[in-house]
Amino acid sequence: MAEEPAAGALGADKTLLIVEDDKPFLTRLARAMEQRGFAVDTAESVDEAVAKVKAAPPAYAVVDMRLGDGSGLDVVAAIRERRADARTIILTGYGNIATAVTAVKLGAVDYLSKPADADEIYAALTLTGDKAAPPENPMSADRVRWEHIQRVYEACDRNVSETARRLNMHRRTLQRILAKRAPR
Repeated sequence: MAEEPAAGALGADKTLLIVEDDKPFLTRLARAMEQRGFAVDTAESVDEAVAKVKAAPPAYAVVDMRLGDGSGLDVVAAIRERRADARTIILTGYGNIATAVTAVKLGAVDYLSKPADADEIYAALTLTGDKAAPPENPMSADRVRWEHIQRVYEACDRNVSETARRLNMHRRTLQRILAKRAPR
């Protein structure tokens, strides 16, 4: 059972915008954050989120990195432009250092890898200390490699030959990797 939020953990403005294109996850996360004291608004695309930010910039935001119509970094930039004190975190299934650095430069206060649960997200949004604790179960090197291959594969529009060329890998080796399940 989740702990009750500490009194004063949230500021006076408890508005939270959740931007996520996975509808079931969005619904569960919105419900969980409402139970933790947030006034939740949701968006499923970059355009919808930017419109909501322009209408009423939230105090808090949880933004998925990859959305159907673009990058969540555009939403982070729009929030920072409208409200410099907003606490924004990025959620992604495709974490890498370059995008984490970019997200922080644009104003995100944290960067969480999926699957992240409501407690982790709440802690990242309300953390006032210097650093978050390291994850209990960090990704293995095999998982990081697999996710990198998947990112490049998607960037190449799922073209195996082009992906293999960019990764400097034999096409058949890449096909075998893509046929396997994701490592833990």
